[in-house]
Amino acid sequence: MCYFLYLASPLTLSEVRSMLPPGLSADLAANPDQQKLKAIHSTAQTVARILVGSCSCDLVRPRLADPREDERHLRERCRRLGVTRSLVIQALERHRQGSASNLSAESRPEAMSRFVAEHARNAGTCLYYLQFSPEAGPLSSLGGVRRVTVAQVTADPHGWLLEGAPTFVRRNFV
Repeated sequence: MCYFLYLASPLTLSEVRSMLPPGLSADLAANPDQQKLKAIHSTAQTVARILVGSCSCDLVRPRLADPREDERHLRERCRRLGVTRSLVIQALERHRQGSASNLSAESRPEAMSRFVAEHARNAGTCLYYLQFSPEAGPLSSLGGVRRVTVAQVTADPHGWLLEGAPTFVRRNFV
């Protein structure tokens, strides 16, 4: 079980990648996930997952020094969702592959908020979606759509993105 952050953007994948801070990567989402997010954001050309290593957990919560304590949160979420032991083990292995980024754990949300601001400046309104899942997909049912501005993202880099709620980020409300 890990967090996965999706971005639906009118830009190409290579354009998205060129704006990412060091230590973050982007890959294309699976086709069914692309279709689901493009249905909400019709001008999106690309639907990508933003990752640190093999998941997006490091963008949501800092890793703790003690790996057992760090994984406790993930195990508890798995237990509440009734995930099988074998799937929990696979998910924890993926989570452990988090990269040793140039960014400190404390600065990752801030770096992500700067990326969101730069991306909005270049691409206009984009859709972000955060999911907690045992696998990289498929996307679960999507909650109600939210709309926030870049100013709100940069003012609250740790709290602007809510799990399960597709979030449009735009430069200004119109």
